[in-house]
Amino acid sequence: MIFLGIDPGLNRTGVGIVELSSSQVRGRGNSLRYVYHETIAPSSKLPLPVRLGHLSQSLQSILHRYPVDMVGIEDIFVSANVRSALLLGQARGALIGSVALRGVPVREFTALQIKKGVTGYGRATKEQVQKMVEMELGIRLRANEGDASDALACAITLAYSNRMQGSVGSASVAGR
Repeated sequence: MIFLGIDPGLNRTGVGIVELSSSQVRGRGNSLRYVYHETIAPSSKLPLPVRLGHLSQSLQSILHRYPVDMVGIEDIFVSANVRSALLLGQARGALIGSVALRGVPVREFTALQIKKGVTGYGRATKEQVQKMVEMELGIRLRANEGDASDALACAITLAYSNRMQGSVGSASVAGR
């Protein structure tokens, strides 16, 4: 099974893909295979609708290239800055809509759930999360790839939580 994780942002959206083989889904192993990652970064000088369109088109392109079985996306955290939260919500909406058009199930995870899923500690730092992602997948990420690292962490959390639940059918599009 192929799992895509998304760390949404209007300026920088991380995307990461991992694969869990069918024998691993049935509980016979627990290592994942790294597939892909990138950071989608539309110019902040573009108008909001164009930036949202760029996020959507970029994700559609990735979904076209990779036969993703399920998508995990980081949920919005409570923010003191209402405008930032609204903009992030719009970015998440564009991304979730792109996935929904493909009919791929979506699960949402809080940052705390993702950190705990990857490091075992919900208050882990970004650096600790990135180190665990690198160890789990046997890859090396650059220091400026924090968004992609967070997306891979989301994909890892999704893969392992889905394995524990037993099947893809347990999640619905945009459902928890």
